[in-house]
Amino acid sequence: MNYQQNFIPAVIYARYSSSGQREESIEGQLRECHAYAKKNGFTVVGEYVDKALTGRTDKRPDFQRMLRDSERGVFKAVILWKTDRFARNRYDSAMYKYKLKKNGVRLYYAKESIPDGPEGIILESVMEGYAEYYSENLSQNIKRGNYDSALELKTLGQTVLGLRKGPDGRFEIDPDTAPIVKRIFEEYAAGERGKDIVARLNADGFKTSRGGAFNKGSLRRILQNEKYVGVYKFKDIRVENGIPAIVTRDVFDKCQKLLERHHRAPAAARDTYFLLTAKLFCGKCGEPMTGDGGTSRSGKVYNYYICNGRRRHKCEKDRVGKEWVEELVVGELMRILATDNFIDTVADKVIEYQSRLKDDSVLRALEARQREVERAITNLLAAIEQGIVTPTTKSRLVELEAERERVNQGIAKEIINEPELDRDAIVWFLERFLGGDIKDDAFRAYLIDTFLNAAYLYDDKLILVFNYSGDNNRVTLKATENAVLNQQAPCSVLETCGAPV
Repeated sequence: MNYQQNFIPAVIYARYSSSGQREESIEGQLRECHAYAKKNGFTVVGEYVDKALTGRTDKRPDFQRMLRDSERGVFKAVILWKTDRFARNRYDSAMYKYKLKKNGVRLYYAKESIPDGPEGIILESVMEGYAEYYSENLSQNIKRGNYDSALELKTLGQTVLGLRKGPDGRFEIDPDTAPIVKRIFEEYAAGERGKDIVARLNADGFKTSRGGAFNKGSLRRILQNEKYVGVYKFKDIRVENGIPAIVTRDVFDKCQKLLERHHRAPAAARDTYFLLTAKLFCGKCGEPMTGDGGTSRSGKVYNYYICNGRRRHKCEKDRVGKEWVEELVVGELMRILATDNFIDTVADKVIEYQSRLKDDSVLRALEARQREVERAITNLLAAIEQGIVTPTTKSRLVELEAERERVNQGIAKEIINEPELDRDAIVWFLERFLGGDIKDDAFRAYLIDTFLNAAYLYDDKLILVFNYSGDNNRVTLKATENAVLNQQAPCSVLETCGAPV
């Protein structure tokens, strides 16, 4: 049997601010992130670094470039040194994490097992839920506004390689890039391999519509885009010959058949998603268990988790089937969520955490200044009514009113930046997990990220460690075993009813 490693492609994001940090801190972040990647089965395919830029703003060039690149499907994970390297505003953090999740990308932290304890994770998850609602609502509003323009076959701001926006707002052929599209279709229809086409395009210096290098994902999107045979589509609108065609229907259809045939190739040749990456550990030696797989001589595909210590011939732990252990972990998490009082207890802890976290000193200062300004305006108006008017009265009133406007804007901004969630909203969010589809990969990943800190797999049992609070909340094998032995330990302990087969 031939086995090949399936390491997950990842990128590293590092940042240091201008307050008290030096450029050397970037090197330390990168070094520890690379070590984390090597230990946990990631392949680092890129680095994004913002120097002397604070996390309180999203105006960070490499951070924004990373978000754009996540849409291309080149990487599936972002590794950071600590949680504060990503963002320090909870709302921005939730919005950007939601965007990465939509693109199939997960966050991992080299020096922190969880951000701010379980209550922080759940609160952040609730914020992501609201961010999702806001994003979807905004999207619906934009789509409603675009519908009339779509009836006129307008571009709606879409950027498509080989096409451009004409004077009438509709698509027209771009003479500079249309030959690239035609070349792609013709070479693929002639039987050329996708990776060879991509390599030649990049070697010749061609770029995608976003200005990046070509890859398998961008090539497939081009080959499946009906715009290139003249089809205009938007929601329920479909207009044949609504766009100038770059390739013929015969060539396009031939490419679709080839794409379908290649899609049915053996699964071992495709990327495999391992749900428990950086969460599953060996019960014998404590090393991470990372995804691997291969294909037997009969063509059957095998995917499993293997101890990193076994890879180095330092541990005898047997590999375990991917589907089996993932189903077991997800099933037990769902069972615990459904137990009595679990959701109520967690909601109370989240509310308590939110109260501890909230720093309203700036808001209180602004409110105090608001009262002072209102009193000054009231006193000045009273003086004017009594006929006490001086040359500076009007200018002083204008200054106070302008300051009142600035203070009111500052108060509104503070309230938006630190939204407060009530207990009912948190309970509603947690109860959504109970109705989740445990066969859906996105839901399973969301469940694991929110509640599971680590899973330790032995030969005769599986121990699940839930996220817990504290300054030293990094899970170790010794701490896990002590928790099992000491039933008074302040953490959740679970053992399976039977030994793995």
